[in-house]
Amino acid sequence: MKLIFAEDLPQSKYDVLSILNKFKNDGTLIGNGSRNIIKFFNLNGLILNFKSFKQHNIINRHVYKFYRKSKAQRSFEYAHLLIKKNYHTPKPIAYIENHDFIGLTSSYYISEQLENSWTFTDILTDHSFPDREKIIKEYTLLMFRLHNDGIQFLDNSPNNFLIQKKDEKYIIYMVDLNRMNFHESIELEKRLKNFARITNDPEIIKIISHEYAQLFGSTADYCEKIILDAVNRLILKRKVKKVLKLYKYIIKI
Repeated sequence: MKLIFAEDLPQSKYDVLSILNKFKNDGTLIGNGSRNIIKFFNLNGLILNFKSFKQHNIINRHVYKFYRKSKAQRSFEYAHLLIKKNYHTPKPIAYIENHDFIGLTSSYYISEQLENSWTFTDILTDHSFPDREKIIKEYTLLMFRLHNDGIQFLDNSPNNFLIQKKDEKYIIYMVDLNRMNFHESIELEKRLKNFARITNDPEIIKIISHEYAQLFGSTADYCEKIILDAVNRLILKRKVKKVLKLYKYIIKI
């Protein structure tokens, strides 16, 4: 077992490990657990979020042991990197990996659970949400800052942003951090394509396009066109994937 804890860990490492031992049967599940399993636990008044990553096939198990950092390790390290650069993400606590002679068998990323927050999905789908347009613009500014720092957040989907309101200000936290690319600089077209997963709602895309155009110094029409093209390509890709999946199922029958 590989255990890496944050240096300023306020609670006992043994307490964290005791939660890990009862992860399967205890804790409060977040989501449906169909892919990764995410649960939170109360540890002496501190709410901790445990993310167990989906088991890999035998090839990837070998790769993640010998050639590539695990998703848990990347999540932990990227969280520290983001915080160092003054971005917001739930405080990283630890990551844990289990191995056998073949490769990685399981891995966990542990962070503080963010209480009293909304997902960006909640805000995008609720047209009556207070300050909805303001929050969309704040999100766009966040993405612009990331792009300027050469950070491409690949899992840029609305459930991966949590929003808290503090002193009349909205703070946006990033989660699900394991998939990021880092560049010296990012050209405008690649920046705009990074919005493909956030929504297919034309109204929201228009707000994002206008705001990003102002921040970058481009035109809103150009930004909107590139984002919409990226969204439509992603929709087509997903449709093709579903058809192929259905075809394989029919063949098996």
